[in-house]
Amino acid sequence: MTIRRRRSALYMPASSARAIAKARTLDCHVVILDLEDAVAPDEKTAARDRVVEAVREGGFGSRELVVRVNGLGTPWYADDVAAVREIGVGAVLVPKVSYPVDLETVRASLGEDGPPIWAMIETCAAILSLPTLSQAASATRLTALIAGTNDLAKEMRCRLGPDRTPLMPALTATVMAARAAGIVALDGVCNALDDAPRFAVECAQGAMLGFDGKTLIHPSQIEAANAGFAPSEEELARARLIVATFAKPENADKGAIRLDGQMVERLHLAEAEAMLAD
Repeated sequence: MTIRRRRSALYMPASSARAIAKARTLDCHVVILDLEDAVAPDEKTAARDRVVEAVREGGFGSRELVVRVNGLGTPWYADDVAAVREIGVGAVLVPKVSYPVDLETVRASLGEDGPPIWAMIETCAAILSLPTLSQAASATRLTALIAGTNDLAKEMRCRLGPDRTPLMPALTATVMAARAAGIVALDGVCNALDDAPRFAVECAQGAMLGFDGKTLIHPSQIEAANAGFAPSEEELARARLIVATFAKPENADKGAIRLDGQMVERLHLAEAEAMLAD
């Protein structure tokens, strides 16, 4: 079984041909060509054209290619969606998705056979709507929830420190909603570009919460994200031991075993097998 890694998802400004070219050489798992926050209003049209050209040109290798369009209700949304829905992107990332009707509107814009939707969860309304957004995932082909921590913190008017305590309930709820729908969950960005220890802490925190990976704003963050969301050597060794122990003939019919003083069930076996397959 092949599991697609999404430990590092790097935003790159679609207005910069140099940035797009560089994205083809980086070790990130996902490239997000950004038409929204990273592009000034007077550059939107040129950036959109550049995205279409870049996607058609290709060269991104195994990296998953996603385009973040401008949000519903903006002057650029309709043209963005029209430009990217048939050029072969892996998904379309939509900002400020707050209600199931937003997903339905985007799906109608993309067409039934258009690319999957990734949704930014960055409003208080979105956090309160997570159960219904999760339930709408299958019908709208929503395949990922992305924590938009900057906008969410702004709307909450909270005071964020390195531990991100005010956002913990929202981050946990986002992961739960993604898991309920069987889709991807990516943690929000870290703005502290020159604070490697803080970034490492955020990666460890995101992995602890259950996120699949982290969205990034600079290539310098890729290596730490890939490492932070990868299983440790200790975790891999434990997974191998669980698989090997359940594989013994005497454990073939057992639903649970005792291993190093702990009760290990077949759900832990499934987790171990998935870890080793990644």
